[in-house]
Amino acid sequence: MRELSADNFLCGLKSAFVKAVSVFLVSIAMMLSCNISNADDWPSKPMRFVVFSGVGGSADRTARAMSSFLPDQLGQPVIVTNKKGGGHQLGANYLLNSDHDGHTVGFTAISPYIATSIIVGKAKYTLDDFAFVNAQWTDWDVIAVNKDTPFKSLPDLMNAIKQNPKKVKVSLVFGSSGHLTTLLLLDAYNIPRENLNLVNYDGGGAARAAVAGGQVDFTIIAGDGSVGIKDFIRPLAVVDKKAKKGWDAPPVNEALKPLGVEIPVVLGSMRGMVTSAAFKAKHPDRFQKLADAYKAALSEKGVKKFLKSSTIGSDWLGPEETERTIRAMAAIFEKYKDVMAK
Repeated sequence: MRELSADNFLCGLKSAFVKAVSVFLVSIAMMLSCNISNADDWPSKPMRFVVFSGVGGSADRTARAMSSFLPDQLGQPVIVTNKKGGGHQLGANYLLNSDHDGHTVGFTAISPYIATSIIVGKAKYTLDDFAFVNAQWTDWDVIAVNKDTPFKSLPDLMNAIKQNPKKVKVSLVFGSSGHLTTLLLLDAYNIPRENLNLVNYDGGGAARAAVAGGQVDFTIIAGDGSVGIKDFIRPLAVVDKKAKKGWDAPPVNEALKPLGVEIPVVLGSMRGMVTSAAFKAKHPDRFQKLADAYKAALSEKGVKKFLKSSTIGSDWLGPEETERTIRAMAAIFEKYKDVMAK
């Protein structure tokens, strides 16, 4: 029997160690390669953008516009689906109950409706159930009457509501900034809620059509999104601290000065992309790929030109800033929840 020397033993041990380390490193490389391949393979089928409101509103127009451009970045076609109803809860629940693989995302008015569906609508989900990708278009509200009404100023309208109970009608989207502003106006001028006929709609498109067509007397709704009906309405005020280019109307509190009252200025709708928090937690690589694709699309000159010509915003806030802004808006609605709950 051959005797094993110490040198031979150490040499064999070293060789075995090197082989073990090599096998380990190859295994790690294969695992990383597999993970990268999985990320690169997504999306593996057509994607779906879910709009939490009806066809024709600003959120719907934004979603359909971006559904034409994101396929160039993601390599898959995009289908737009409208799920309106329940103060945006139907669409939100559809998103949260979908497979959390990133093939179904929300592209909608992400603020204030998700927050108000929780605060006012008593939805069973919370803001923590959502992961916000970007707020592409933040709007401001306009207070506008049908052009054939006799109201020439905001005080004219307010006095008509006060002096003629149940005669004046307003089109609103439940849980919107316009909804809250309407109630703040009534409370500021000591007008009983029952004096005004509130007609609720599931989306901005229908609310605008109602005032443009004369089914209601006025609306308080996103201004940039209302450019298409400017020939049918008369703006009385903009819900902002300063006047808006292209709109012959003063800031709301300036318009209210003859009445001796003022109200808090509430930001308008924010349209953009949202996913489930479960998707982001389960597939952070896919979430990042989605965000990168969205940002890349918005940076294209052709996309920017199209969006501008369509009066659609093209901001890139990113996930972190978008979430901070949405939670700040939610805090405002939380502060005034008793006003909306009356």
